[in-house]
Amino acid sequence: MKIASKWIIMLVLITFVAGIAMGCGGGSQTPAPAPSEGEGQGDAPATDPIKIGVNYELSGPVATYGSHTANAIQLAFDEINAAGGVLGGRQLQAIILDNKSENAEAMSVATRLIADEQVVAHLGPATTGNTLAVVPVAMENKVPVITTSGTSPDITVDPQTGQTREYIFRTCFIDPPQAVVGADFLYNVVGVKNVAIYYDNGNDYSKGLYRVFKEEFTNLGGTIVAEEGYVDADQEFRPTLTKFRDAGAEAVYLPGYYQKVALIISQAKEIGLDVPFVGADGWDSPDLVKIAGAENLNNTFFTNHYSSQDDTPLVQDFVKAYTERYGDAPDSFAALGYDAAYLLADAIERAGSTDPEAIKDALAATKDFEAVTGTMSFDEYHNPVKEIAIIEMLDGQQVLKTKIAPK
Repeated sequence: MKIASKWIIMLVLITFVAGIAMGCGGGSQTPAPAPSEGEGQGDAPATDPIKIGVNYELSGPVATYGSHTANAIQLAFDEINAAGGVLGGRQLQAIILDNKSENAEAMSVATRLIADEQVVAHLGPATTGNTLAVVPVAMENKVPVITTSGTSPDITVDPQTGQTREYIFRTCFIDPPQAVVGADFLYNVVGVKNVAIYYDNGNDYSKGLYRVFKEEFTNLGGTIVAEEGYVDADQEFRPTLTKFRDAGAEAVYLPGYYQKVALIISQAKEIGLDVPFVGADGWDSPDLVKIAGAENLNNTFFTNHYSSQDDTPLVQDFVKAYTERYGDAPDSFAALGYDAAYLLADAIERAGSTDPEAIKDALAATKDFEAVTGTMSFDEYHNPVKEIAIIEMLDGQQVLKTKIAPK
């Protein structure tokens, strides 16, 4: 027993001494490299890829929005990486997850990306509701978010305090300017004075556009002859459209998403309500034509972030690259995603770091950034101010009608 005890004591001492040696960097252990200049606390080694969260609607009711945006983000990252990456050669890695077009899932995805994947920035989601669900997660964890098409003012500004949300940005214009431009287009360009409004009563995006359009159109001197809301479960719109027709509506303002918009317009043509319909960027999907039919969409218009027909070299280079990879011309959601990816890469370069705090500060300082959807500088609310395109649907094709700068 005494001999056994002696050997146990010696074994403990040997283990203890070895542990001290290893802890001091002895043996063949290689000391960890010191952080390189410009690396934030907790950054990965300077050769590792830089993880970027991509949280989009890849399935569900608005899957075309998210899938097109994610495609363009990946295209942009591939181009950036092929050109040498950022921060002296580091590659951008998109961690792409599907939020299923659901608010709760968007929040869950954001938590996984930030807490588990340790992303340094977060792109998406596409819709206002899903983006608002992500905001608390990003703010609590202090990770910058760029939404590409969440247009509600409440995304970047807390409606309770009026304070700009420090970590939240967007590449799209917000709802009020496009509603103002829509009202100006109908009153001054189309020349109608009596308008009906049909909006999605369960959608913050649609309701926000409705309120601003109504105020602006009446301020211009027009009259709202009828207004009504629908809900997502609705499939029959003819009774309401008949009311609009009988009320003498010379046009209908229809702010909503493409699925319902397509059904409403096709049913309007069935009852003989053949007047201009004007909407917003939620119309922008190839499925609009598939559902409504090309002929039914003639004499309809919507405000949008860009047109693939814009002949500027930056736009046409993007259209060519996207079409060659994915087989279809890019819509505005793709263009906004492409811009967000390049904007983020630019901010990381200007920050000189992958530290989220430094990236956030660089984003806030963005000025005169040349993008596909227009030159952008962030205002105090982290919103870009850009011209708004008016798109006309003509025989199933989008045609750039005009551009109007918000007043």
